[in-house]
Formats: sequence, structure tokens, C-alpha cells
Amino acid sequence: MEVKLYVGNLAYSTTQDQVRDLFAQAGTVTDCALIKDRDTGQSKGFAFVTMSTQAEAQKAITMFNAYSLGDRALTVNTAKPREERSGFGGGGGNRGGNRGGGGGNRRY
Repeated sequence: MEVKLYVGNLAYSTTQDQVRDLFAQAGTVTDCALIKDRDTGQSKGFAFVTMSTQAEAQKAITMFNAYSLGDRALTVNTAKPREERSGFGGGGGNRGGNRGGGGGNRRY
């Protein structure tokens, strides 16, 4: 069963190929996604790497968590499932300000 790993604290100059090549040392990498800013195209400093088996994923965590790449200590752990988001971002709530409420005990 494939296992997705979160790889954090990457230098912004790190490439997707560098991440893939590094993790290939622990086993078969079935997918590698370096996350980039949608507007600038610059790396956000983290990636997701999918390993082909649980054993390879565990080996990658053991080998590369706190591993120094580009003078930065990597954070590697099992990725958590993505949280559902609403289509409009940031969840509702009161937007503040006086909305003309109040009015006492008037009856209509």
C-alpha cells in the first residue's frame, strides 16, 4: 500500500528532482510533489513524497527526518489527510461592525 510522506523545512532552492532522488535511496518513489506558490512559482519549502510500501515509507522517515539538506534539517513524517475546505476560504462567522440590529422589543 502506498504511503504519502510530508517533507518540510526544505530550502526554497531545493528542486523536485532533488527530493525525488533523495527519497529514492529509501525505496520506490511513486510520486513527488514540491509545493509551489501559485502566483510566484517559488517553492513553499515543503513537499509530499509517496513511497510504494509502508516499510519503505518508514525507512525514509528513519533515514531523512532531521537529515541535513541545503543546511536545513528536514522534517519527515506520514502526511495527514487533507482537511476539507469550503469553496470560499476562511469559514464565515460574524464579519464585525454594527449591522443596524437592536431596536428593543418592537413587534411587527
